[in-house]
Amino acid sequence: MKLIHSPLGTAKVAAATVLVSVSLSGCDPISLTAASLGAGVGISHTLGGIVYKTFTAPMKSVEEGSVVAMGDMGVKVVSRKTNEQGERVISATAKDREIEVLLEPLTPRTTRVRVIANNGLLKDGATATEILYQTERVLSKG
Repeated sequence: MKLIHSPLGTAKVAAATVLVSVSLSGCDPISLTAASLGAGVGISHTLGGIVYKTFTAPMKSVEEGSVVAMGDMGVKVVSRKTNEQGERVISATAKDREIEVLLEPLTPRTTRVRVIANNGLLKDGATATEILYQTERVLSKG
């Protein structure tokens, strides 16, 4: 039995592999680290435009730093509340963007922050990243 290798067949297999990989990835399993892309140290970006950073600071300090940073940026904080998991959720707005900052206490002195900036159907990773940079700036002054 002879196998026939067709360039068209190879292209179809490659396309199917990419399609299956993307469809199985969901929202967050594939993450890119900004440091590996040369964009900044310690901030992780998902392919969906969500950004993460872990701070060595208590959750309350990081929350205050985030609020000050957004104020410095002209972002309006709409609400601050605690969810069922004990995480702090800060909701804010800027122009046509809805912003959510989620603070998760990992230890009493370590806090993981997730920022999502939505512009309708699209996520604005640049704005979310800048909120983390500015939060880091405020905390480094403290």
